[in-house]
Amino acid sequence: MKDMFLAVWRYRHFIVSSIRNDLRSRFARSKLGAVWMILQPLAQVAIYSLVLSRIMSAKLPGIDNRYAYSLYLLSGMLAWSLFSEIVSRSITVFVDNGGLLKKIVFPRVCLPITVVGSALVNNLMLFLMTIVVFALLGHLPTLALLWVPALMLSTIALGLGLGLLLGVLNVFVRDINQVMVVVLQLWFWLTPIVYMVSIVPPQLMYVMRLNPMYWIVTEYQALLVYGRAPDPMSLLPIGVSALVLLILGLLLFRRAATDMVDVL
Repeated sequence: MKDMFLAVWRYRHFIVSSIRNDLRSRFARSKLGAVWMILQPLAQVAIYSLVLSRIMSAKLPGIDNRYAYSLYLLSGMLAWSLFSEIVSRSITVFVDNGGLLKKIVFPRVCLPITVVGSALVNNLMLFLMTIVVFALLGHLPTLALLWVPALMLSTIALGLGLGLLLGVLNVFVRDINQVMVVVLQLWFWLTPIVYMVSIVPPQLMYVMRLNPMYWIVTEYQALLVYGRAPDPMSLLPIGVSALVLLILGLLLFRRAATDMVDVL
């Protein structure tokens, strides 16, 4: 494991250039370029707000802003977009780069790290735009925003652990990617992003708490909407889940790294 981290450090310039090339290639020949990274999630938030704001706004306690539901929704989408992009792109990262793995000798773990770097850049741009939108809607940021890096780190660790685990399995069983497309859609609706926790029946809350993204999303919402700093104990389930998945993913990756190239 130590050798893996040292290899990543030695290839840090390769990773940075890969992130830069990935961002450029995604928006090649696009006139708006990287602006699409912001417009797409904002458009999704606008659609949900238009359809559901009148239903949900009356059930959002503790805030009197007329755009309360939009603020709540944007906070949840900020967390989910980072997690879902890391997971969905990590699942196919080895398959998509099979030719590169066969032709060039480099630490294979650089590929999922490149995915994380690219997703983080996207999410940071969305975060900055979120702060601007909040200010325009009359909801000014507080010092609690200093906790955002900790929440982002937890989200990245959870997404990378799960994505790395599934990415290795997807090399050998290509159905993994197709299944996870459906699972992520279901997972989105099982996470309180477009609805409030208060409308979930009490008998189902124990199931909701088994969802690690429940803890991350609700902390994002508490932080950005209510200006409330996270409770360190509430981050414990996130940390444990992320650490377990990350260790399992790295162990499986290390064990299967050689066989993956042969299968690809």
